[in-house]
Amino acid sequence: MTFAPLEQAIDGTRFGGKAAQLAEALRAGLPVPRGVALSVTLVDAVARDESGAAGEVERAASLLRPPLAARSSAVGEDAHDASFAGQHLTCLNVPSAAEAVAAVSEIRRSAHEGAALLYRARLGVTEPPRAAVVLQELVDADCAGVLFTRNPLDGADELVVEAAWGLGEAVVAGLVTPDRFRVARDGTVLERVVGIKDVAVVRSPDAGTRQVGIEGERVRMPCLTDRQLAQLAQLGEGCERVFGRARDVEWAYAGGTLHLLQCRAITRAAAARS
Repeated sequence: MTFAPLEQAIDGTRFGGKAAQLAEALRAGLPVPRGVALSVTLVDAVARDESGAAGEVERAASLLRPPLAARSSAVGEDAHDASFAGQHLTCLNVPSAAEAVAAVSEIRRSAHEGAALLYRARLGVTEPPRAAVVLQELVDADCAGVLFTRNPLDGADELVVEAAWGLGEAVVAGLVTPDRFRVARDGTVLERVVGIKDVAVVRSPDAGTRQVGIEGERVRMPCLTDRQLAQLAQLGEGCERVFGRARDVEWAYAGGTLHLLQCRAITRAAAARS
């Protein structure tokens, strides 16, 4: 099987760590966007330009409604001791099944060069990279960010949420000072610190993303309501129920609907990001 619906991609040795975790989340009823998982075998075949490989990726992508998000799912990725967070390329707003082929090639290349190889060497990972890819329907987020199900700074038994307008890359890449909330496990807001969100990452008209300026009162307006923070607390509880304690979750709200994008163990890198 060279690709599979995301909920069936439970074999991490074939479809990578991210696909396997998202498959488990889907099976548990968590709100993961629709997707398909491309196997290591298929991704390698695309890189070698093997006959039929590009068509197989297009067939997989055509099962989804564009635009798409293409994310790396390397074997071992999102593991407890090696998250690979930020090491591999993510392609957002891929406009068509045909253009998904190029995105797959770029993601695989990112896993085999530069920062990703240095990261592997630093962790003492000696096996060569084995990159699979997850294709999902893009969540065109109104606001997005990260959720830690345990305070990454002091280990307190509380949730920490960081959020900004638009796609979550503004938070993950440190482009803004995000809103930061401490939330009790029952959804009660313990602390809110409104950030300076003067930039948002949004879909470009044709493909990819762009940065746009945020003006006026929205710069210092909280981008999450108490009701949404309570929903995020429930999502965090669901992630811990499936995967265990201390999770680093990427999420997005679009049209009032909450989506789970990624879920991994909290690592030192995640704590530093916060």
